Amino acid sequence: MSRLDSNPVPKRDARAIALEAVLLIPNIVKLLGRIARDPRVSVKRKAFAAAAMIYVVSPIDLIPDFIAGIGQLDDLIVVAIALNHLIDGAGRELVDEHWDGSEDSLDLVLAATEWGAEIVPGPLRKLLPG
Repeated sequence: MSRLDSNPVPKRDARAIALEAVLLIPNIVKLLGRIARDPRVSVKRKAFAAAAMIYVVSPIDLIPDFIAGIGQLDDLIVVAIALNHLIDGAGRELVDEHWDGSEDSLDLVLAATEWGAEIVPGPLRKLLPG
């Protein structure tokens, strides 16, 4: 019998996962605020993240928000790309320095932002400011 068979991880429902994600929001906001104030991160990356946040709160969207289910998808992707770009520019050590939560929760945030960046086609990724 393998180790995996002896201690199976119980499957969590979507509500538990969503609650965990919502509970990460304060730590993410603090992380972004701290990175935005840190002089070791380039102004270009900070400006890109600010522009992404303006897009999210703007009434103009690629996919209108009133379309149920996918209306916020463009906002989610833009936020993930901006967070990934900002965090990538800061570097893991700086992110670790500013993160208040657990290492597991940071890994979850980083994985989510990497997903957002991965779905952007390569030529568009090259347009991101360095």
